[in-house]
Amino acid sequence: MSQVTGNEEQAVVSLSTPDGTATKCAGGPYDGWAELFLRPTRAAVATLTGGLAPSSLGEAFADWATHLALFPGSQMHIVAETVREFMSLAGGEWRTAASAGAPEPQAGPPTRDHRFDDPSWEAWPFNLIRQSFLQSERWWDDAACNILGVTAQHRAIMRFSIHRILDMLAPSNFVATNPVLQHRIIETQGKCLVDGVATLIEDWLRSLAGERPAGAECYRPGADVAITPGKVVYRNDLIELIQYAPITQAVRPEPLLIVPAWILKYYVLDLSLENSLVRWLVGQGHTVFMISWRNVGEGGRALDLEDYRRLGIMASLDAITAITGGNRVHGTGYCLGGTLLAIAAAAMARDGDDRLASMTLFAAQADFSEPGEVGLFIDAAHLDFLETMARARGYLDSAQMSGAFQALRSNELVWPYFVRDYLMGARGPMSDLQAWHSDATRLPFAAHSQYLHSLALGNDLAAGRYQVDGRPIPLENIHVPVFAVGAESDYVAPWRSVYKIHRLIDAEVTFLLTTGGHDDGIVSEPGHPDRSYRLLARPADADGIDPETWLARTSSEAGSWWPAWAAWLDLHSSPPGVPPPLGGSGVNAGTLGNAPGSYVLES
Repeated sequence: MSQVTGNEEQAVVSLSTPDGTATKCAGGPYDGWAELFLRPTRAAVATLTGGLAPSSLGEAFADWATHLALFPGSQMHIVAETVREFMSLAGGEWRTAASAGAPEPQAGPPTRDHRFDDPSWEAWPFNLIRQSFLQSERWWDDAACNILGVTAQHRAIMRFSIHRILDMLAPSNFVATNPVLQHRIIETQGKCLVDGVATLIEDWLRSLAGERPAGAECYRPGADVAITPGKVVYRNDLIELIQYAPITQAVRPEPLLIVPAWILKYYVLDLSLENSLVRWLVGQGHTVFMISWRNVGEGGRALDLEDYRRLGIMASLDAITAITGGNRVHGTGYCLGGTLLAIAAAAMARDGDDRLASMTLFAAQADFSEPGEVGLFIDAAHLDFLETMARARGYLDSAQMSGAFQALRSNELVWPYFVRDYLMGARGPMSDLQAWHSDATRLPFAAHSQYLHSLALGNDLAAGRYQVDGRPIPLENIHVPVFAVGAESDYVAPWRSVYKIHRLIDAEVTFLLTTGGHDDGIVSEPGHPDRSYRLLARPADADGIDPETWLARTSSEAGSWWPAWAAWLDLHSSPPGVPPPLGGSGVNAGTLGNAPGSYVLES
């Protein structure tokens, strides 16, 4: 914001700093006009780069290149690694030739990298092409990470940037070097390429029109997904509160309140019949309430985290206790909803509000000191670019957020689909989880800015600096039992970051580590193939252990983790009783329509 003094001889320009304070710098009479031109220019650049700050990327490259250029020892290390990788590749080929063509065993790609799974990659020359690429990835890893003097942050940025370029240049992405694609072209006589171009044009036109991807229309909330029976029992300007109908004769007296993130629609936890966590919980004898956040537009730019806490969690608790007649609720938060729940729980503990019977966190962080690869986008320059985009419209479109998350795993989430859909012409059927990913929401400017600066960059919540109603809310005040879930392959909330809840509170903490990622690790219904988990409880006030020791002390259990959580909930609940009526009873009772409500349908 700029202000110009009345005598027009000196301007005082207020610039926003990363901690949210304003720094005033004296300047000339035209600084205010310069600021007016600066904001739209920065917004345009930020939109073009997807929120990535060129200055941060440039600083990382300059740091790396300078240390490589100035120190001969680093150059000698790079040369030695080049020779070693070349000799390893040549030696493998020589041994293969000497054994009459039997392939020489080579180190394969990472476990989650399925680009070269097809047996066609074992035939010459594609085995050589594949192995050359994988060894070049390892060489670049070494080159990016082992140049002495480069800061850890810059090394990580260099490694990330190089891998995104290599993901794009992988031999699996090109006709000339992909044997599977070549076989497909021969089988279809080239028709797959024609079909792929048609698919590309269709997706491009849908994107221009602001439509969801093809196939998403098969998963309509209230018709195909989010179909667990229930009623909207409370509504304000930010949320609709859904109460789900009981299907058992008796239920636990303590209901569950689920707080989803507002980055995407709530129904990831109520997808199809077979994988709905809500339906499964109801079937286990629990009364379940779900918050459905409103998809705010430009008019909601001033909504901040305090509004989400007050109008979301606290308003829901008031409604639930009035409906059920009880005063104890199991709070459950997913992703950013879990972070907000931790804030609410700490504020309630400080103020003597004991309505929470327990707290469950699904892939939710309270300490952001080690956020994983997402942390590469958390510095003052990147956050300023994201804020600039959000400020221009009053919100940040989730498509921009999802693009950044896809970039973190482009070899899994971008290029395999590019090859399948646009080169092989074999678009696969869309799943309910993929359709949910495309049901985008908008992030209000104020809440997004506060989250980025105070939580992600400042780590105020873990440090005890975060304030509610003008007073700090130390997480150590929380004394209710905690159940925290991390996912092995989660790159949004890495499990070791989620695990830090152990050192933030002194209450009983049960930590569960499941296979899968940020979404499919949580949506892990009984009967889901290839699922397992690890579980260990820490009693209140017991000494904590580091994540690696925790791993060593736990054993893998086959199957879904949902039953383990249900057993934990039962352990911290009272004996079953009569289900409460939908919407409560009495003079002020009533419902506001059937689930899933109206807010989830807003685009």
